[in-house]
Amino acid sequence: MKLLDRYVIRNFLLIYFYCIAGFISIWLIFDVSDNISTFIDEHVGLLLVIRYYATQVPQVLIILLPVSLLLSLLFALGRMSRANEIVSMLTAGVSLPRVLLPLIGMGLLTVAASMALNYSLAPHSELARKTFIDEAQSRPSRQIQGQIFRNRTDSRTWFIQNFLPRSSTFNNVQVLQQDANDNIVTNYVATRALYRPETKAWDLENVKVVHYDPAGNIVDEQIYPSLEIEHWSETPFRLGSANERAEFLSLPELREYLRYNSDFPATLLAPFRTHLQYRLALPLTCLVVVCIAAPLGIGYSRRGVLSSVAAAVILVFTMNFLVHLFLALGEGARVPAWIAAWTPNILFTAIGLYLLYLRASNREPPSFRLFTARRIVAR
Repeated sequence: MKLLDRYVIRNFLLIYFYCIAGFISIWLIFDVSDNISTFIDEHVGLLLVIRYYATQVPQVLIILLPVSLLLSLLFALGRMSRANEIVSMLTAGVSLPRVLLPLIGMGLLTVAASMALNYSLAPHSELARKTFIDEAQSRPSRQIQGQIFRNRTDSRTWFIQNFLPRSSTFNNVQVLQQDANDNIVTNYVATRALYRPETKAWDLENVKVVHYDPAGNIVDEQIYPSLEIEHWSETPFRLGSANERAEFLSLPELREYLRYNSDFPATLLAPFRTHLQYRLALPLTCLVVVCIAAPLGIGYSRRGVLSSVAAAVILVFTMNFLVHLFLALGEGARVPAWIAAWTPNILFTAIGLYLLYLRASNREPPSFRLFTARRIVAR
């Protein structure tokens, strides 16, 4: 790594870590003030509170990383511009893209960190929060009652009286195995069904197995204290998938949901398809922020720096608004999932690259010229 790269990265990282630490501190102060009465009334231990906030940090970081990246880039580049360091680098023959290369690398590292958090940890944070609050307030977890699951691939239908979300145990289960003509072949009635992930097998307790002929007559009837079945493809996640919300599912869970429920109506699958694409597109927002903030954070003179910073902030928050707007359109099946997830990134990446082109060619963006013209007229 060259001395120039180390200098630019050092200026950026110090401010970046300060921004992240400051935003997390502000979030902690407000969240603790909201929940401290619950912690005290329910006598929640310190270690449990620490574990609770550790599960919430990934979700908070997903929101804070782009904002921290934006402010750090604007501050670091603005300070270097005011000290004429950027002009000195360009005068020495270093191109503007080469000056920004280490910051683009930091943006890519932020994308990788955001992608790792968004893969599983961040989507599960909200579920972890609800579970913690229920446990802290000594409330029993909400059971799901009367679940029906139809496995059309294997011609199998499940009737479940009740079970806990994300649990591997199901109470009072009836499973109907059908043939290609939808005739019932075997009927399983058990007081409890337990899934063992290590063997991918189901254990049925106090189970009654009834076999039927094509005419619907009982051929055989047997009762077992315990019965292990290895060939069923259902998993607890699949059986409870009808109660899942797309925003709380990890990337593998979204893929599994769409693979096993592909026969659902398009309107029901739209939120899951949109959030699958959104999980992939969201981390790249950090790189889009770099494309916008880097050229606008650089000023070749002391004039116009404030307008550049304001323009960068407005562009990024406009992008954030469009992200949520297109996300809502995708969830409502108004636009295809990939359009809903990727359009804001594509649009603002193009804007950022255009700004970078203008800055590299030593030209001001049109909005800045308009801003300067208005100021001249006012004088």
